[in-house]
Amino acid sequence: MFKKSIISILLILFVTLCFGNVNDSLRLKLHFAIQHKADYSALKDKRTSKLRKALKENNSLENQYLLNQKLYTEYRKYKIDSALYFVMKNVKLSDSFNEADFRTNTVLQLANVYSASGRFLESEKLLKSIQTRTLSKEQKKTYFEFYIEFFEQYATNNPSKYYTKQIDVYRDSLLSVLDSQSSEYKVNLALRSINKQDYSAAKQNLEELFYSQDLKKSQYAMCAYILGNISMRNKQYAEGIDYYTLAAITDIETATKDQGAIQNLAIYNYYNGKIDLAYKYAKSALEDAVFCNVKFRTLMMSEFYSIINAAYQKKAEKNKKQLQIYIASVSVLSVFLICLIFYIYRQMRRLSRVKKALSDSAQELQDLNSEFQAANEQLKVFNEQLNESNNIKEEYIAQFFDICSSYINKMEDYRRKLYKKAVSRQFVDLTNILKSNDAIDQELLELYQKFDSVFIKLYPEFTIDFNALLADGEKITLKEGEILTTELRIFALERLGIKDSDKIASFLRLSMSTIYNYRTKIRNKTSYSKEEFTKRLEKTGSRSHGL
Repeated sequence: MFKKSIISILLILFVTLCFGNVNDSLRLKLHFAIQHKADYSALKDKRTSKLRKALKENNSLENQYLLNQKLYTEYRKYKIDSALYFVMKNVKLSDSFNEADFRTNTVLQLANVYSASGRFLESEKLLKSIQTRTLSKEQKKTYFEFYIEFFEQYATNNPSKYYTKQIDVYRDSLLSVLDSQSSEYKVNLALRSINKQDYSAAKQNLEELFYSQDLKKSQYAMCAYILGNISMRNKQYAEGIDYYTLAAITDIETATKDQGAIQNLAIYNYYNGKIDLAYKYAKSALEDAVFCNVKFRTLMMSEFYSIINAAYQKKAEKNKKQLQIYIASVSVLSVFLICLIFYIYRQMRRLSRVKKALSDSAQELQDLNSEFQAANEQLKVFNEQLNESNNIKEEYIAQFFDICSSYINKMEDYRRKLYKKAVSRQFVDLTNILKSNDAIDQELLELYQKFDSVFIKLYPEFTIDFNALLADGEKITLKEGEILTTELRIFALERLGIKDSDKIASFLRLSMSTIYNYRTKIRNKTSYSKEEFTKRLEKTGSRSHGL
């Protein structure tokens, strides 16, 4: 497969015209994936951390072997040094098992890691040491697959027809042991068709597999990558770039660092003059190759990256020079503009002298008009206050006469009651009546109820407006049948203009300290300053009702 990707890259090198643009939505999705590459790697690290944690637990040797094998699989296309570390651990463990399969599997995996690390002599030595006749069907599949990868990776920097022929030989052997209905068989069959330049058959087989629902993400990326190579060979460049983009997105999302699709995208965009895109993709590809430490990828991408980076820097320098030219042009235009502004300014000064006299007259007229409006507003306020004061006086004068008349009648009834007790010589009852405060308390209660009723008639919205001055959770709640609380009654008297604490305390039969405590308690429940609270209190309640 890697040999075919090299051929694809070499083909792209000769594409000098832009034959189409990648689908915008796919490109945006790829850019998003590159931007969040670290997040996908973090998910991979989270999975491997769980396996590492399980490995530290007191496991049997066999469990340790299997966990090392899982970690090798996780790291194989992600971080080759870590994959090598866990394979080497299994090399030591495999000597403890009697089963030859454990040792064979470890040798195969070690050969594959050596090949990816660029240690081809060690890899070839291990592969040659394996007796194929002793391998199981699954081990033969792995053996042929790893031998193909060995020749593909080695041929990257050492191209030869011999290696191409060896790849074909081992691919035929691989096809002979694969299930003809499996996705691996169809992929390798397509790769053999590509090698025979039968692109139509290869594309037909891969497209059928690509659009099925049975593919794993890694297989999906592989199919997309190969379909991209086929499209490029058929000069269907827009389609090929779409496939490469899909492969690159999937590789990033699966945290696959050993990948070729994004490299091809970088090279394609470079030869089509899209230096910014080429640089972005090449930078991401080189970062992944260095992180994974797959030698042939790093060597391949380092060479291309240096070319693309040079072009990017050249373009940046060119843009810098253009910017300098633009700045110089803007500077010249700015000087011209300053001169023009100066000329216009002189003309405007001449006009301003003519307009100033009219403006001064208009300003004086406007000021007089504003003063007149302000006077009218003030007069309106005074009228409202006067009307309010008159209405309060009228209401309270009527109530005063009513209360006085009521108290005279009550005093007359009280006198007769006491007279009867005295005439009847009921001195004990008379003494008890004179000692009791019930009559006074009842009169005070009726007085306060009368006051509350008259006040709310004058200011029906007082309670609502007063609560609006308090913070949330500090509102005063009235009990059923209650018009005003003692706290509300204190501020109701202030609303009527009674500011003297002595008068308020006398009227409510409370001490001065109690009045002070009530006021302090209420002001602690509001966010307004004392002065602002007083101003807003004077505006509480609607005076339209009952006036």
